[in-house]
Amino acid sequence: MRFELKAIGPGGAVEAIDFQAPDEATARQQLEGRGYTVLSVRAKRSLAAPWASGRERFPVTLFSQELRVLVNAGLPLVEAIETLAQKERKEEWRGIMERLAAALREGRSFSAALEQFPQVFSPLFIATVRASEKTSDLAPSLARYVAYANQLEAIRKRVVNASIYPMLLIAVGGVVSLFLLLYVVPRFAHIYEERAADLPLVSQVLLAWGQAMHTHGVLVLAGLAAFVLLGWYFFKTSRTQIGNALWRVPAIGERLKVYQLARFYRTIGMLLRGGMPLVQALDMGAELLHPVLRTRLAAARRAISEGRNVSQSLEAAGLTTPVALRMLGVGERGGNMGEMLEQIAAFHDEELARWVDWFTRLFEPILMALIGLVIGAIVILMYMPIFELAGGIQ
Repeated sequence: MRFELKAIGPGGAVEAIDFQAPDEATARQQLEGRGYTVLSVRAKRSLAAPWASGRERFPVTLFSQELRVLVNAGLPLVEAIETLAQKERKEEWRGIMERLAAALREGRSFSAALEQFPQVFSPLFIATVRASEKTSDLAPSLARYVAYANQLEAIRKRVVNASIYPMLLIAVGGVVSLFLLLYVVPRFAHIYEERAADLPLVSQVLLAWGQAMHTHGVLVLAGLAAFVLLGWYFFKTSRTQIGNALWRVPAIGERLKVYQLARFYRTIGMLLRGGMPLVQALDMGAELLHPVLRTRLAAARRAISEGRNVSQSLEAAGLTTPVALRMLGVGERGGNMGEMLEQIAAFHDEELARWVDWFTRLFEPILMALIGLVIGAIVILMYMPIFELAGGIQ
């Protein structure tokens, strides 16, 4: 969810910031953690059309990949960023890189320079860079972040690809149904106008719709357009409530939990391998979790801070699966917790991929059957008078 914040920056200037966070409290907390004094927070609402795209985002993953290559080649960090700025064609992105280089020339650390752009660089990316500054391994840390971002993008693309065919079916079925209701039914209604009293109730309702389209077509179309826009606005403004409702559905809620835990494990593992302390890594990963799981993580974090085992603390908070619990125990005994967390995430990613594939294979024929039933019902109701007339002739 996006928020518009007004805050006093570290330099004392009042800034308007467009920020993305799960909720208002998280947005405020993340900015205050970067040295800002938040004055106001307002959820960003938009009536933009579904196809309208917002401002193109800064390509953090590509920037990290190219910066890693230049740093590995031996270029100083400032010179590497200046090189990337010189090759950049987009004025806005080039300005961001130039300001980063200027901050580095002033003696600031790379993480402090990145904090000037909270709307561009995520807290996770900044934390990765800050951890690398303590161990002087910026290039390997950038490589781990690029791998992390690519893995998340691969999961997102897998889900999107699985949803393309069902969405295509819905679109085609909707177009055919609208064609029947908006073009064919009105003409049948005009033909059957004299026999309307002899038709079944459902056919009468359908033909009444056709008559309304025939006489007041513009008003009906305007009403449909308004209904679609209101539905889209409701979806945009109620995504949190819709998400909470999905979490209460047993099968879907469990998969959503596993997906968030996999992403959480992958993030913590990357931060641990970058040299960040476990408790601080847990704080960074909390923003990836649903509010319910975030509350549980706070309890687990307190238990870990008190010296309890990581696996037992996460299990008591309900933040593990049977597989994750066993692998966490192995990671604790072997001292390779970061690597083990990434392996847990990979295991659950594959499990989710198999579930998505199974669900789409089951959902597609059911969806085709429902669309066929709807279109078939409309056609049968339109031809019902013809069937009755044929029966009367016989």
